[in-house]
Amino acid sequence: MIKRGQITLFVIIAIVLVAAVVAVFLLRDKLFPGSAQSEFDGVYTLFDSCVESSTIQATKIAGSQAGYIEVPDFSPGSSYAPFSSQLDFLGNPVPYWYYVSGNGVIKEQVPSKSVIENQFSDFIQTEIIKCDFSNLRKQGFIINSDTPEVKTKIYDERVVVSISMALSASKADASAVKKSHTIEVKTKFGELYNSAKEIYDKEKKEAFLENYAVDVMYNYAPATGVEFSCSPLMWNPQEVVDEIKTGISANLAALRNENVAKDKKYKGYFDLNFDSDANIAFIYDSSWPTRVEIWPAENGMMIAEPVGLEQGLGVIGFCYVPYHFVYDIYHPALIQVYKGSELFQFPVAVVVDKSVPRNSLALSSEEESSSMDEFCNYKNTKIDVFTYDNLINPVEADISFICLNEKCAIGKTKLSGNDAILSSDFPQCVNGRITASASGYETTNYYVSTNSPGIANIMMRKVYELPIEAIVGGIELGARDKNGIAVISFDGENDKRVAVYPQQKTIKLSEGIYNISVSVFSSASLKIPGGSTRKCTMVASPGILGYFGKKTEQCFDINIPEQTVSNALIAGGKTTKFILEDELKNSRKVTISVPLLPPPVGLEQLQKNYELLDVQKIEVKTS
Repeated sequence: MIKRGQITLFVIIAIVLVAAVVAVFLLRDKLFPGSAQSEFDGVYTLFDSCVESSTIQATKIAGSQAGYIEVPDFSPGSSYAPFSSQLDFLGNPVPYWYYVSGNGVIKEQVPSKSVIENQFSDFIQTEIIKCDFSNLRKQGFIINSDTPEVKTKIYDERVVVSISMALSASKADASAVKKSHTIEVKTKFGELYNSAKEIYDKEKKEAFLENYAVDVMYNYAPATGVEFSCSPLMWNPQEVVDEIKTGISANLAALRNENVAKDKKYKGYFDLNFDSDANIAFIYDSSWPTRVEIWPAENGMMIAEPVGLEQGLGVIGFCYVPYHFVYDIYHPALIQVYKGSELFQFPVAVVVDKSVPRNSLALSSEEESSSMDEFCNYKNTKIDVFTYDNLINPVEADISFICLNEKCAIGKTKLSGNDAILSSDFPQCVNGRITASASGYETTNYYVSTNSPGIANIMMRKVYELPIEAIVGGIELGARDKNGIAVISFDGENDKRVAVYPQQKTIKLSEGIYNISVSVFSSASLKIPGGSTRKCTMVASPGILGYFGKKTEQCFDINIPEQTVSNALIAGGKTTKFILEDELKNSRKVTISVPLLPPPVGLEQLQKNYELLDVQKIEVKTS
């Protein structure tokens, strides 16, 4: 027989079991979330996929844009520093990590890892809102979410994205909510960024790209040297610039990371030592904004004159041509770091100023150059600028103002009735210089003090480009000597025009007075035999007698080496001529008649020809 107490116990146990079953059923979502959400796995898997896709897209954009998704504001360059704040690479803006601004200020814009992480978070937050759940909604799912908060952390070989966002999904009587999401994306973006920083820090500290540029300058262009010759050496600056650009492109392309080189035992000129084991490429394209300037270069020619042919230097017995040219080389370099299909790239400005690499320069900092910005910003004196030609016809021109070493862009004169005028405020300056420039006209300077309002009337001279013809001894130079060369110089009031005939058969001239000189060189070789000559001179006598002025003759022998002169001076002379604009306007060519010099049969006659060059007259006609 079952006692009452036993029955009571069974009833209690049954009640507990029923309550437990009911509780498990009611709390099943919290006690067994996996089973409750199993039918919603597709929703959360799709969301994670959207986050991963957005993260990969962020790494690609930032990798191609020097670490930026949102690039900094654009800042233009100038004729002095052609770099803007961004390099246009295949149509995409790539911010410079290091560059020189248009007014000569050194600027850096290297994104820190925290800046990149914040931009990643903003980008992912914008993109995941666009995650497309339309196919799931067609299957009856109801999906809602609130505003996401995204945090991103970049590691060497992964990016971790943490999102705080309630993403709810329901279907029929079932529902699920997930409030936190952590997605880990495998990528080498962080490692490539660190490698890029290593390269940048090395370039910033050692200026190794500038040193390579200087090597290119010395190997691809005439820099400093001497040649034994009795005729001048001449180079076309544009050809020299093209050679420098070609050399820079080839040399940068040859640079490599020593750590990934196949032949690690051999360290060559182009091997760079980095801790990174990533592949590295250095790129320069000659079409990118570049400034190569050469001094001295007169109107399209680099000329080095021989020494030893001047009057009084015959004692040295031979002639030589020393040359020294100074270069400014400003060019961009794009540095790419890559592993597999992943890439990180950034550009830097390479600066060689007056043949000196950047690390030896005292380039202006932002603080040091602030005076220039302040000077140009304080424009408080009104000046009316009129620009016209010598017939008082208006000419639209770009106007700038120079005071000491500071240059300010002012504006442009515009046609207004019968005038070309610019009414603008100028900074105050004593003996400043207004510069007017226009296509087809000489750049004109107008000196003015801007301490009080005034008017500047600037007359600009029109430039005419005319063919030239050199007649040597009554015969056109090409007919006399097909390989002969004539160096023709028009030295005017404002500038100097030089043409090497017949390679250059035109010259640009404006109205004015010119000192004109011509030197004609034969293509025939002149062999000057070597020998020895004895020279004597009077020197002070030794001892006490020399103190009282007694002199004695002292002789010495000079050994003269054999020389072959490839381009001997055979004709030339000088003249002065005032050329009117009407002559230039109505003429079809400029004819220069040059008398011959005695045949240079030896070094002594060659020296005499250079002396005759200063006194022999040439004739210049426009027709």
